[in-house]
Amino acid sequence: MMHQTSSKLLRMTADDRPFTRDFKDLFSTLMVSLPLSGHRVRLSRIEHTFTTEEAITNLGSLKFSQSNRMPDPKDPSRIVTTTTTTTFSMAKEMARSVCMRFLEARFIESLEGKVDFSTRGSVWQLTPKGMHILARFCQRNGIHQRHVNDLLDSPRNAMHLVVLERDADTDKLDHDRATIDVIFRRFAGSHGPNLRASASANDSDSIQDYSTGLVGVRVQRIRKGDKDSPYVFTGKAAFDWIMDCCTVIDKREVFEIANLFLQHGVIEPAGDERHVNHVPLSTRFAASKHMLYSLTEKGMRTAGWVPNLRVSLEDDMAQQRTGMLRDSNTNRLTIILRDPALRLLFREYLRETHCEENLNFFLDVKVFLVEYQRAKQNAPASKPDTIRETLASAYGLYNAFLAPGSPCELNIDHNLRNALAGRMTRAVGEDDQMIISLDEVASLFEQALNSVFKLMASDSVPKFSREPKYVHVLRERNLENIVA
Repeated sequence: MMHQTSSKLLRMTADDRPFTRDFKDLFSTLMVSLPLSGHRVRLSRIEHTFTTEEAITNLGSLKFSQSNRMPDPKDPSRIVTTTTTTTFSMAKEMARSVCMRFLEARFIESLEGKVDFSTRGSVWQLTPKGMHILARFCQRNGIHQRHVNDLLDSPRNAMHLVVLERDADTDKLDHDRATIDVIFRRFAGSHGPNLRASASANDSDSIQDYSTGLVGVRVQRIRKGDKDSPYVFTGKAAFDWIMDCCTVIDKREVFEIANLFLQHGVIEPAGDERHVNHVPLSTRFAASKHMLYSLTEKGMRTAGWVPNLRVSLEDDMAQQRTGMLRDSNTNRLTIILRDPALRLLFREYLRETHCEENLNFFLDVKVFLVEYQRAKQNAPASKPDTIRETLASAYGLYNAFLAPGSPCELNIDHNLRNALAGRMTRAVGEDDQMIISLDEVASLFEQALNSVFKLMASDSVPKFSREPKYVHVLRERNLENIVA
């Protein structure tokens, strides 16, 4: 049996916010550790819930183990088990603070209207957003525990989050103009306006309004019965949609995105609310149910609500036939991976075609290789714990994407798969030997990275380029050469 252990620290950004990936993994690890059983709330028993005491107690000493069993490449009759264990530990008050962050990020909600974790017996449940995050974690790590599967099989697990692209080193959102336009299309509703049935729906529960993430923010006409009047929505509705339907974990990021909508002119304060106390609100978003915003003409064009301004596939293909330079699929994929807006769309396409694990692996291995280089640059000053943690990350990636029967098993060359299996089932050693092992693992992972890149370039990119609903975005980016 091979065993790698690492003790995980929650990385913090420069503005004192946990790194999104670490934060989501901590949340998911906690949920897996909880029984998620039934609890009585008032006169009803609600399944798949947990109490304040259960959450804080488990966060105090949290352990997550991931195991993979496979035949020994040198002796198929022998079964080798590799296990990676990650532990979190924190004091009680810190655990309470982390739970509050989960609540503010809309991962969980109270069944009793509670707003903090001061009462030991308070009952909580996962939101659709929280279930989506947990489902992706379980898929990536091959978790098939019955109590978790029962929750994820429930009808409430219907969320399709907008997975926002981030800088790997700072965790800051990518917010170039094209990326904000892509987010805005989802926000406005790519299939048209999400008209509110009545004014009374204004204060309805956002979790119910946006439980799938497939509809836009709730809007209504600023003048009822006037089909030519602007579509308007409240600041609170906008805040709720961004927080519920995107992978933001902090309200500061919600305001960042909403203010960019204002700055890019796709929304604006409605009617007489353009100025408050003589201060222009064109670039200052207010998350109030009393503050109205409207979609501008530019916003409706960006959302694709104006049919005659959308680009048809035939028109774009006609431009291609006039002699415009075509690029190779390899160069197309390089452009897509470097461009946050295109990467976001490409991810959504891969999710629809059940190939998202290829992109996830590519991006995760890029991060691993950066960590590996840092560990190497600091050698021999690197502490054994740093090397051990980097190796543990490699085992986690291997078990998730490359091991035979892994939850997101990738289609890579047979010889490379055998070489990986041989290395990952061999003893690691200690101290100096760990560095040698890490070199070998990194070399094999780089080969796997190149293999997956070629697969995406040859198979997914041509299909993505021909998908009609993405053609107008590629044209707007002045990247017609991506269109196949």
